[in-house]
Amino acid sequence: QVQLVESGGGLVQPGGSLRLSCVASGFSFSSYSISWYRQAPGKERELVAGITRLSDSTNYADSVKGRFTISRDNAKKRAYLQMNALKPEDTAVYYCYARVYYLGWDDYWGQGTQVTVSS
Repeated sequence: QVQLVESGGGLVQPGGSLRLSCVASGFSFSSYSISWYRQAPGKERELVAGITRLSDSTNYADSVKGRFTISRDNAKKRAYLQMNALKPEDTAVYYCYARVYYLGWDDYWGQGTQVTVSS
């Protein structure tokens, strides 16, 4: 079955960096766009960044532009989110997301990885 597993979260000081990874299985990874979302306590889940299947196009939330970079390695079935110049307001659970077609379109989420930015 479709699985997305995130890793790489943790506690980091303001201004620091983290690299999140998402490993995919159970579907043709290179055929679908991948996105990263995040959800902070008491807030709705929001789109952070997205990347097309061949990495020819990316998009970012205004709040992370210039600081975060999304990428993917189709051979390894992995997606990444490089996060630099982290701010306390980046604290959230980060989720990997894919919308996959199998007898119909379905949404798939990973279990999430916690990112905490604090001194």
